[in-house]
Amino acid sequence: MAIVTLTSDFGHRDAYVAILKATLLRHDPAINIIDVSHEIEPSNVAQGAYVIGSAYANFPEKTVHLIAVDSLGTTDNKFIAAEIEGHFFIGADNGLLSLISEWEVENVVLISEKAKTSFPAKDILAEAAIKLANGAELKKIGSAYLEMKKFLKRSVKANKQEIIGHVAHIDHYGNLMTNILFRDFEILSKNKKYTIAIGKENVDEINYSPSDVEAGDCFVIFNHMGVLEIGIKNGNASQLLGLQFDSVVRIKFEE
Repeated sequence: MAIVTLTSDFGHRDAYVAILKATLLRHDPAINIIDVSHEIEPSNVAQGAYVIGSAYANFPEKTVHLIAVDSLGTTDNKFIAAEIEGHFFIGADNGLLSLISEWEVENVVLISEKAKTSFPAKDILAEAAIKLANGAELKKIGSAYLEMKKFLKRSVKANKQEIIGHVAHIDHYGNLMTNILFRDFEILSKNKKYTIAIGKENVDEINYSPSDVEAGDCFVIFNHMGVLEIGIKNGNASQLLGLQFDSVVRIKFEE
């Protein structure tokens, strides 16, 4: 069954999500619609990319991911579709697609530009999503596009002495997701002691689960996505540790 996922900054207070779903169903009543999130902060491209980036690989290949974040943020109203790791992504040409994955965006096509609409997810993206979900090739729904807007991803500094990363996302619980990968830590920490500097706190142990610590204590784990996650059991780590998006997290290794 064809799948279309939805990620947006619409929220749930208004009818925008329902209208978008109704439009998709009107095009194809049998389509399988899955909500990823509609609680992306308004026009927060980095947050939108992180959320869909953490979810898309769990879906079957050929899934279509409709992204309506900062949909009206570009003055020329360009909307694109692209492929990443066998998945299709549709959204505004606002740089979000370039931040989704460490893999390169492939086969980008321009599906619309200078469109006069106040609701592009409904009027432009929905139809393109249905076409792709029903088997259309990318090149059939738009024209080849080589000017996709791109942002540079925040990089991790890693060497034998330390790993320096940053907070990439703060989840609903206030837990801090960093861009430090387990695969890098595993290689560099072999047979070494280490200290993780988190704001003014220092931790010298990686936990397997938040349940390893007592309520109110800090936990540090490599989560299901293989990234370093920092939290406070039954508390909000972002508030209590004073860390926000892009805050530095440092792992120091002892020789």
